[in-house]
Amino acid sequence: MPRGQGQGSGMGKGMGRGGGAGGMGGNRRGGGPGGNCICPKCGEKVAHKPGVPCYSVNCPKCGEKMMRE
Repeated sequence: MPRGQGQGSGMGKGMGRGGGAGGMGGNRRGGGPGGNCICPKCGEKVAHKPGVPCYSVNCPKCGEKMMRE
């Protein structure tokens, strides 16, 4: 058969595009060891402690649960 006119579906394994992991940070889980925890209510900031999620820390000023900066 001439080239390009064979039988079959033509659905081979291609390299594909896109994908890949995005950067970590922000309020996402696993944001890394550095950064701060911030209170969404009063804005107080405290240094993030590795191994301690910000949402498990209470704000020292108002008692609200903190979130990752």
